[in-house]
Amino acid sequence: MSLNALGTTKSKNQTRVCVAMSGGVDSSAAAAMLKSQGYQVLGVTMDLLRPPYSTEVSSIRDAAKVAKALGIEHYYLDFKEAFATKVVDYFADSYLKGETPSPCIMCNRHIKIGLLAEFARQHQADILVTGHYADIKITANGVELHKAADEKRDQSYFLSMINKADLQMLRCPLAKFDKEQTRAIAKEAGLEIYQKADSQDICFVADGHYSELISKLRPHANFSAGEIVDTSGKVLGRHQGLIHYTVGQRRGMGIGGGNILYVIKLDAKNNRLIVGSKEELLSQKVHIRELNWLAEKIPESQILDVKLRSRQKIIKAEVFFNAKQNTAEIHLLEDFYGTAPGQVACFYDGSRVLGGGIITELTNL
Repeated sequence: MSLNALGTTKSKNQTRVCVAMSGGVDSSAAAAMLKSQGYQVLGVTMDLLRPPYSTEVSSIRDAAKVAKALGIEHYYLDFKEAFATKVVDYFADSYLKGETPSPCIMCNRHIKIGLLAEFARQHQADILVTGHYADIKITANGVELHKAADEKRDQSYFLSMINKADLQMLRCPLAKFDKEQTRAIAKEAGLEIYQKADSQDICFVADGHYSELISKLRPHANFSAGEIVDTSGKVLGRHQGLIHYTVGQRRGMGIGGGNILYVIKLDAKNNRLIVGSKEELLSQKVHIRELNWLAEKIPESQILDVKLRSRQKIIKAEVFFNAKQNTAEIHLLEDFYGTAPGQVACFYDGSRVLGGGIITELTNL
């Protein structure tokens, strides 16, 4: 039997599909589309949030309404403890180390893809489906992760750290659609949520006030003010606690006058905020840890496209890999300003995501 659209050897009505349903437009549209095409669909909704970072339950209710409207199996999974440990604690502790973490990437790795893939296997599902805008291609090498057709909404960067075994199960049926087409699918299915607004920022941080949340989560940590210094060590002023700043920031430091200065580094060990010129923000080499390789054999070196922050452009780099230590050294071939330890470097070969890793340090001019 030939492969069907989702890359299994079964017919559609024999293919059991586990859909991660958040209660939003994207995942609801994916579930509706697959149900209409004749797949066996079971929806799964994760309960992730708890005080002090949220008591919101409307999304869970929305997911239940969608599942009922579609007439599909629907499961609730209480992942609050796992989410707190793998995502929220990681977020808070990374900031306290002077890093700028990527909690959504860790959530995909451990929770939204990781734990859900485990659940899907336990419930005899053939594949796991999410509403991510990323493309999954079935090739002679197995399953490959690629950019979505609409690069403005592409979320492949946020999937670069998922487990390779989980990638083999993952499918993202919205890869070829833009947001308006996705809303149209939900509307045609008669789902009330088709006009629901997109989620914004980090789900567990109210109104972007992450420093307030970290203060609640780590009340005994050092949030005290400290010195603002330039790269030569000259004291320029006082900061209000390092968790209020990020690499590349140029406003809100209270040291106006003179040349424009940017945050170059958060020196957590000495509680110092290091600032400098734009030229000093320029990186030449970037080191990563926890290399997560999604492709075939890891090369010794390769010239690749690299994305170093989610909202910044992809640039060319020569990457030297150390497979034994799961590390890499990235030699940037284009100017890039604002590389931040804690962020993820994502490696692309054309549209394909080869893998990613967590930035540990960088070498500036």
